[in-house]
Amino acid sequence: MKKSAITKKRISLTDGSRSPNMTIWMLSWPVILDQTFQTLIQYIDTAMVGSLGPVATAAVAVNTSTIWLVNGVMYSFGAAYSVVIARYIGAQESDNIQKSVKQAFLAMISLSLIITLVMSIVSRHLAIWLGVEQKVVSDAVDYMKIIAISYPFFITFIFLSNMIRSSGDTKTPLISNIVTNLFNITGNFLLIFPTREITFLSREFTVYGAGLGVKGAAIATLISHILSASILLTIVLTKDSPLKISLKKFSWRFDPIISHQVLRVGLPMALERITLSSGQIVLTSLVTNLGTVSLAAHHLAITAESITFMPVSGFSLASATLVAQALGAKKREMAKDFARRTLIGGIVLMSVTGTGMYLAAVQLMSFFTQDIEVITLGARVLRIEAFAQPFFAMSIVIGGILRGAGDTKWPFIFSIIGMWFVRLLPAFVLITFFNGTLIVGWVCMVADLVVRGSLNFHRYRSGKWLDVWVNPEKDR
Repeated sequence: MKKSAITKKRISLTDGSRSPNMTIWMLSWPVILDQTFQTLIQYIDTAMVGSLGPVATAAVAVNTSTIWLVNGVMYSFGAAYSVVIARYIGAQESDNIQKSVKQAFLAMISLSLIITLVMSIVSRHLAIWLGVEQKVVSDAVDYMKIIAISYPFFITFIFLSNMIRSSGDTKTPLISNIVTNLFNITGNFLLIFPTREITFLSREFTVYGAGLGVKGAAIATLISHILSASILLTIVLTKDSPLKISLKKFSWRFDPIISHQVLRVGLPMALERITLSSGQIVLTSLVTNLGTVSLAAHHLAITAESITFMPVSGFSLASATLVAQALGAKKREMAKDFARRTLIGGIVLMSVTGTGMYLAAVQLMSFFTQDIEVITLGARVLRIEAFAQPFFAMSIVIGGILRGAGDTKWPFIFSIIGMWFVRLLPAFVLITFFNGTLIVGWVCMVADLVVRGSLNFHRYRSGKWLDVWVNPEKDR
């Protein structure tokens, strides 16, 4: 394959010019900051909806697991293309980099059309299927209809942000996310609440608002997705980088070799996401039967918990990029070293944030709602879940390591074991037949995280992930 001197000059992640820790930190800190910022924005977003009461919170909550399911599947294929691209970047095969980027664009367009159509149909029935109280249905349907329209832009964002990070540029998605999330919060402020008087620095101001409630939150999300997709698309098409392509020679046919590589990596990832997210939907359905307070506490506690694991994705993304590029450059020992360092960093970071979550559980829940019942119940389950954080870190970071190596089958198998046999089966039995509460569901969740983390760690320690990549082009 043709090797580009320009590409070689641009890429320095695996040439040894920096120390391993410096390279990891260079990739990780923008993602850690990005995810922390997104979590804080999600906190504010949830708090704005939460201020409307438990019914509004439940309307968003009942849709959340399904949204995560679809987002997870889309992320899996976006990440799969980024792994293939990172491999070719490590091998300095510029022709295959260009071909892979164009194939990613074709997949992005195709999936956008399919998902938007499917979600538009599902949005009318989802809340009823999940059995929410009648007073929640209207807001839940309105919210999901608007989110469905946003999917072409959100899928574009997922694919492009993964591709940009695979090239070693983690700062651009960070800047884009900061800008778009600030727009999202501003949109929430103006669209959720009605026109009102506020006091600032002892002066009263009239703030105009649309008073759309839950629907306003969805519209703000739609606008932010349009903005984020536009920013990243402009950057990929105009910025001088290995990802820059010309749309004049764009092919509307899927390449069988690249498609084989992407499906081999992405399909188990997508199945893993489906396993986990569908399990979350089932758990949400079980919790729904416990009443609106339990559903609101469950949703808000999951949102609060995200501050402990979202930043760790920085190490996961760094490990995926570095392992893929190192193995693409045929540097096995470097890949192993990067994997070890990112895993240690992720476990330490998540243990610290988990301790903070345990100590500040009540304060975290109080940020989202003033309902005492919801706060008390949510704080209890957060403190239970805090003990699983080191094991959760293993799953997240090792997932990135294995993804970079193309070894995505085993995390899928482990997700089936953990989610369906350790979390859901006991939770279903205890809640349905023994009058179990939300506490029971979260204890089962902790057991799942411990088992999955341990199984992923066993796979990592075996070292077999270093040899699983298959290049179909060489097998032809």
